[in-house]
Amino acid sequence: MTDSQIQMPKYECHKQVWALKISRIEEAKSNDEFATIYFEDGRYSPVVVSVDWYFSRKPEVGGYYVVYADGYSSYSPAKAFESGYTLISKV
Repeated sequence: MTDSQIQMPKYECHKQVWALKISRIEEAKSNDEFATIYFEDGRYSPVVVSVDWYFSRKPEVGGYYVVYADGYSSYSPAKAFESGYTLISKV
């Protein structure tokens, strides 16, 4: 940001999400099932994502697979996720 620009509005997050820490990512064989994401908590099945999902979100091991209340799924780097969210329930 340059001196001539004004600062953008600042927001604080207050939403609840579901999330799992990623332990491993394996590429698959097709665009519809491009990669399989595995989680540190082995009680959860891996998630298969499309090529579009994978390249638009660029997930990395150690980050979080995140699902919002409306069903939208995304990825968050560990540092950003852990500094913005607090665990409220664990199964």
